[in-house]
Amino acid sequence: MVAERKQLFPLGQIVATPGALEALEKAQQTPMEFLTRHVRGDWGDVCEEDAEANEQSLKDGSRILSSYRTKLGEKLWIITEADRSSTCILLPEEY
Repeated sequence: MVAERKQLFPLGQIVATPGALEALEKAQQTPMEFLTRHVRGDWGDVCEEDAEANEQSLKDGSRILSSYRTKLGEKLWIITEADRSSTCILLPEEY
């Protein structure tokens, strides 16, 4: 059995855009489902380059980006700022 990764970095203040909240509500999913994956280093559907950048960010403290899909297929991004003061859940078109 593989041990689950623990929280790798602080999320700071958690905020979400109206579009992201609507997408989550439609899919009957909670922000915590995705935040838990994000903070444990499951970056979701990012390209290899972005995944490597996130792993480097754990060492150098730069911005972290994860990408997920709701059960209904809507894409969500989660971005934790470089200073770890905040994490935002948003739709890509809201960036």
